[in-house]
Amino acid sequence: MFRSLRNRNYRLFAAGQVVSNTGTWMQRVAQDWLVLELAHGSGTALGVTTGLQFLPLLLFGLWGGVIADRYPKRRVLVLAQTAMGVLALVLGLLAITGTAQVWHVYVLAFGLGLATVVDNPTRQSFVIEMVGRRDLPNAIALNSATFNGARLLGPAVAGVLIALVGTGPVFLLNAASFGAVLFGLYAMRADELHPAEPVKRAKGQLREGLRYVKGRRDLLLVLVMVGFIAMFGMNFQMTTALVAREVFRTGASSFGLASSMLALGALTGALLAARRATRPRLRLLMAAALVFGILEVATGLMPTFTSFLVLLVPTGIALMTFTTAANATMQLGVAPEMRGRVMGLYMFVFLGTNPLGAPLVGWLSEEFGPRFAIVAGGLVTVVMTLVVAAFTAGARRREGVPDAGVTNAVPG
Repeated sequence: MFRSLRNRNYRLFAAGQVVSNTGTWMQRVAQDWLVLELAHGSGTALGVTTGLQFLPLLLFGLWGGVIADRYPKRRVLVLAQTAMGVLALVLGLLAITGTAQVWHVYVLAFGLGLATVVDNPTRQSFVIEMVGRRDLPNAIALNSATFNGARLLGPAVAGVLIALVGTGPVFLLNAASFGAVLFGLYAMRADELHPAEPVKRAKGQLREGLRYVKGRRDLLLVLVMVGFIAMFGMNFQMTTALVAREVFRTGASSFGLASSMLALGALTGALLAARRATRPRLRLLMAAALVFGILEVATGLMPTFTSFLVLLVPTGIALMTFTTAANATMQLGVAPEMRGRVMGLYMFVFLGTNPLGAPLVGWLSEEFGPRFAIVAGGLVTVVMTLVVAAFTAGARRREGVPDAGVTNAVPG
C-alpha cells in the first residue's frame, strides 16, 4: 500500500503535502467564514469568492499544462507554492489587523486561482518524475489519501481555531504550511529524479496538445467520463447540505458529519487503490463509474439520515476508485513531452466542469427537491457509463480486437 514511500524524494513530497493540504482545507473554511463576516452573511458574496477562485482555471487552465511541459517542474512548483504562501500571508495580515474588506478577499482568491492553474498540472505530472512509471498508480492513490485525510482534519481544526482566535491566525498557519512543501522540494536529490526533457518554446504548443488528445480515443473516453461525473455527479458539497437542511431538518453539525463520512469513504477508496499492484484498465474505470452512479442513486433514496450517512462511505470509495484510476490512466497513457499539457486538460475538465454543473444541480434541487438532484446525478453517471461501454465494445468489434483484456494504448 505504501510502496512509493520507499522513494526518498517522494517521502519528502508526500510529507509536505500532508502539512500543506491540511493548511489549505483550514484556509477554505476560514476564507468562507471571513467573507460571511465581512459581507454580513451574504451568500452572493460567498458565491462570487468561489467563482473568482475557479475562474482562472476556466480562462487559463490549458496554459498551465503548457508551462508544465516547457519548464523544469520542480522549479515551477517552487514558484507556484511560494506565490500561494504569500497570498495566504497577505490575507492573514489583513484579517489580523482588521483592515480586510470583501474586495481584498476577491482579489486574493483570484490570485490563488492563477497560482493553482500552474500548480495543478505541474504537481500531477511531477509525480512520475519522482517514482517512475511502475509506482505511479500507487503514488497517485497516496496523494489522494493525503488530500482526503487533510479534508477530514483541516476543517475541524479550522473550526476550533476560528472560535478561539479568529480567522487571521488560520491564514497565517496555512502560509507557514507551504514551508513544508518548499523544504521537501529543496531537499530532493536531483540525481534520483527522472525528469522529462523540457519542451522548447514554440508557437502552437497548446493546439499541439489538443490535437494529441483528439487523436487518442482512449484518452478522450476517459475525459468524457470524468467530465460527466464531475459536472453532474460530484456536487456533494451542495447536495448534502441541502439534504441535511431541507429533507432531514438537521443543522450545520450534521452537514459537517455528512461531509466527513464522504471524505472517510474517499480516504478508504484511495488507500484501497494504493494496494493495487497493476496499472488501471479502462474496464476498471467503467466498473467504478457504474458502481458510483448506482450508489449515488441509492444514497438519494435513503429514508433516514443515518442510512444516508452510512451509504456516503461506499459512495466515496467508488468515486475515489474512479478518480485515481482515471488520473493514472491519463498519465501512463501519454508521451512524456505531452504529459503536462494532457494533465492540464485533465484538470481543466475535472475541476472546470464541476462549477458549470452546480447551477443546474441547484435548480433541480430547488424545483424538484435535493433527493431528485442526487438521483439525477447518479442516473446521468450510469447512462453515460453504459454509453461509453457500448461505444468501446462496438469500436473493438469493428477493429476485430478480442473483447477480453481491455487495455489502454501506451506510447513506447
